[in-house]
Amino acid sequence: MPYDEEEQPPPSKPGPARPMQAVRLTKDHNSDAPLAPNDQKVLLELNGVSSAATRAPLDLVAVIDTSGSMRGNKLENAKKALSFIIRKLTDRDRLCIVQFHGNVKRLCQLRCVTEAGRAELEAIVSGLRGGGSTNIEAGLREAVTVVGGRKYTTGRAANIMLLSDGDEDRGTNARSVEPGNVPVHTFGFGDGHDSKLLGAVAEKSLGGVYNYVADSNDPAKLAEAFSRILAGLVTIIAQDLELTITPLPGEATIENVYAGTYPKDPKDPPGSLPVTVRFGTLSSEEARSVVVELALSDRTGFRAYRATVAEVQYRFRTAQGQQVTSDPEKITIKRSWKVAATAVDGAPRPVETEVIRQQHVITIRQAVEKAENDRMDEAWNVLAAALKKLVEARKRLFDPILEELQNELMKLLALFKTKQLYTQHGRPYAIASEACHGRRRSTEKGDEAAGPYDTQRVKQYRKQVQQPHETPLPSAADEELAEEPEPEAPLRRTASVVLRLLTAVLSLLAFSIMASARTSGWASDYYGRYEPYR
Repeated sequence: MPYDEEEQPPPSKPGPARPMQAVRLTKDHNSDAPLAPNDQKVLLELNGVSSAATRAPLDLVAVIDTSGSMRGNKLENAKKALSFIIRKLTDRDRLCIVQFHGNVKRLCQLRCVTEAGRAELEAIVSGLRGGGSTNIEAGLREAVTVVGGRKYTTGRAANIMLLSDGDEDRGTNARSVEPGNVPVHTFGFGDGHDSKLLGAVAEKSLGGVYNYVADSNDPAKLAEAFSRILAGLVTIIAQDLELTITPLPGEATIENVYAGTYPKDPKDPPGSLPVTVRFGTLSSEEARSVVVELALSDRTGFRAYRATVAEVQYRFRTAQGQQVTSDPEKITIKRSWKVAATAVDGAPRPVETEVIRQQHVITIRQAVEKAENDRMDEAWNVLAAALKKLVEARKRLFDPILEELQNELMKLLALFKTKQLYTQHGRPYAIASEACHGRRRSTEKGDEAAGPYDTQRVKQYRKQVQQPHETPLPSAADEELAEEPEPEAPLRRTASVVLRLLTAVLSLLAFSIMASARTSGWASDYYGRYEPYR
């Protein structure tokens, strides 16, 4: 195949005979509110509920730093991580490898990961050599060009993974690259990389996350980080996912929408206008959540009534490229004079927990901003104050995520003690933590801890990377097959139909007997005489 020719993927996998629900919306808020003007918080959560058997095929561009600083163990570990990706992908997926140092080179076009394609890709990875400077901008720009130049896009999920261990060259600026709607997942390897740059590149993309991979003698450490992201990429069940909240005129206005680091339109408090949050992709078992602050209108001159204060609707594309739009779902609150104090001053526990989780993202960002301006004491105090509030909140809230947040704040406090410690470890850990909670996605943060958003597939892959290279691994296709629901056998379906017909006949017979309860029997008897004994 010519170098610059994109390989045509196999036909799309047909969807299930019965359409499966891929995304489910749940709502949580106070059921009652006073007639006087007041504010109410609403938690909206979108969950990926279909199995990965319905996932979108993947178009992945792996962008690898092969500069001089990557020579030796770092490059060998990068090769192992790439090899794991190649072994897990299927013939429905395509992979392109781009290397960069002082210059950039596309080592292959998008290749289907068939047996032949797998051998070719493994040979390319094996031949990677280190040398030169670090032109991250050129590597990222080439990856975006690959994605933008695709001929075959229907239903396919395009993603970019970028690995670097150093600072970008002078005169270059990776932040200037516009990724569009393509997620860019960045990996900072070791202590010398520019975590601020890689964090900004990932956050600029739609749904991308930054991962911090600390220096380690463990050759599987980088592969673990890659596997964490790959597990999400090979289980994508919805693309171009977005959620719109529309306040009802005269009933409520929108004060604010908290959506982590996902983009929302409009950005500023919109009042009576609808707000749309764009999430990009959603994988099986993942969730995306927002908290909406509604200002309810003054209804003191009204009797108690059930008010529809807003409507919610979501949209996404399936693996077959079909556009799905949900029916509008109403947010309804009963408004009356007699309302419990919690409906005025408080919120249900799930809502309060999500508010704390969203505030955690803001806290980390505030602490990082102060640390970058050499105000380490103020940064430490921001984290300490947040920890104190969180400890108090845990006395009444029992969600496991709060323990995760508490442990994270304690580690951040330790890493923000000095400027040197912050620069070496605290900054990348904080940026990765912010990405993790801001996107509500599993990320690598430079430690051994399991993430609060790890799916079952993430846990499986992290175990698999520890196995020797010679050990056969189940491909994503094998894992999808295991998740497919068993089709009903013809005999079982026939038996089910017969049973339903028999049930209907017996029901009709029973109704006939009951209807004749007051008619004469064969011996001119009356069934009505026996009714007291029934």
